[in-house]
Amino acid sequence: MAKNNQIVLGGSLLTLKEVVQIARCHYQVGINRDSREKIHHSRRYVESLLEEKRVVYGLTTGFGKFSDTYIPSEMGKELQLNLIRSHACGLGEPLPDDVVRAVILLRVNALLHGHSGIRLAVLETMVEMLNKGVTPVIPEQGSLGASGDLAPLAHLALVLMGEGEAKYRGEQLSGLEALARAGISPVSLEAKEGLALINGTQVMTAIAALACWDAIQLANWADCTAALTADVLRGVKQAFEPETHEIRPHLGQQEVARNMLRLTAGSQLITNQGELRVQDAYSIRCVPQVHGASRDALQHIHEKLLIEMNSVTDNPLIFADKDKVISGGNFHGQPMALIMDYLAIAVAELANISERRVERLVNPQLNGDLPGFLTKRGGMNSGLMIVQYTAASIVSENKSLAHPASVDSIPSSANQEDHVSMGTIAARKAASIVNNSYRVIAIELFCGARAADYRGSEKLGKGTNRLYTICRRHVPFIEDDHVMYPYLNKIVELMKEMEITEEIEQLLQKDLGA
Repeated sequence: MAKNNQIVLGGSLLTLKEVVQIARCHYQVGINRDSREKIHHSRRYVESLLEEKRVVYGLTTGFGKFSDTYIPSEMGKELQLNLIRSHACGLGEPLPDDVVRAVILLRVNALLHGHSGIRLAVLETMVEMLNKGVTPVIPEQGSLGASGDLAPLAHLALVLMGEGEAKYRGEQLSGLEALARAGISPVSLEAKEGLALINGTQVMTAIAALACWDAIQLANWADCTAALTADVLRGVKQAFEPETHEIRPHLGQQEVARNMLRLTAGSQLITNQGELRVQDAYSIRCVPQVHGASRDALQHIHEKLLIEMNSVTDNPLIFADKDKVISGGNFHGQPMALIMDYLAIAVAELANISERRVERLVNPQLNGDLPGFLTKRGGMNSGLMIVQYTAASIVSENKSLAHPASVDSIPSSANQEDHVSMGTIAARKAASIVNNSYRVIAIELFCGARAADYRGSEKLGKGTNRLYTICRRHVPFIEDDHVMYPYLNKIVELMKEMEITEEIEQLLQKDLGA
């Protein structure tokens, strides 16, 4: 629940937008009263188990293959310390700061359910880190996606303990120094708490949540750029009219068809069937079917993410009211692994068909009477010839990245953990495809705007004209050859700005009239 740029956790389901607001917009975080009591209740039960010297996985035993090794309760603190230090062996580049902030948020949200036996003080320290801007350095490699994201989450736990490395106000410091500068005291972990911090799916889910949010915004941009391309290529509007889509009623397909009609409404360029041609190529005519399928995939992914973001995914689980501790498998990342592979494919297709539209915009054999490669001085100028090369290169890279990670499994922990999800790899690959696809859609917008300059932007539809205007607010029309990458990067940046994405969302929702 958000109020005055603060989101209070525990009272309602955490949403994708709230994850983005906290991870990227630095909204403040609080914990509601009911969750505090659940945490206290769960912790009191764990302490009673320790007093009774019961054999409980991770509490009075070792971990993984060492689960049959009894550890005396008085050695519980050392056990947790050793766990975090031994598991913090991730490698590779650090995860982006927004991902790490989302990781902290999602871990807190999972622990708030009161089934993990952790002390409230530990969660309050994590919330302090979010609110004061202490961001642990978490390497991107090292997770098998079961038992959760052990290695990367251990790097988060290290900073809580005053070890490891963290960023604070743009500077990378030791974990202890970063906490000290922010006025946060490190935590001394007690029994069960180290395991509660690292046994879960929050790294893959954090990457997935931000990638899904970006993909949903990208789907809006893809509809807009496709409509601009259809407009400047004088596409046949009948392909988007409702009769066709009512008899194949996939929701995404119908939504995209409505968007195409809405955006091109009032255009002097769009044509009727038989006016210039009977039908368009698939990359124009089948936009509702292709974009719509990706939208339906994103809706499914979004639903699964909401479940995972608001679930308990560690082990063992504490059911204090039932006097039960259950060793189960909620840490297994298969639900995230499958939907991230799905996301990768769905978004790669948005870029795939976009690149084909870019080719139609620049190819003099396909773009009607527009100048070849969208330059009037062809030969002296190359125009946008190599821009299409870049799009084709990125699309080809996406095809390699879209190979599913979830079909792989390598046994670990002496075959105790004999099937793993590779969900974090799936999420990272999907996020890369989303970022790549923004660049391809940006190229289409760049080319579409250039084509509109030659057609006459005043002839565009009401929606496509507004898209053209957004582009031209940031990127000028330049007739002759020039260095283009700064302008392409600028379009990518503006496509990710919250205010402009909201403007695009409103553009798709508003009835612009005929």
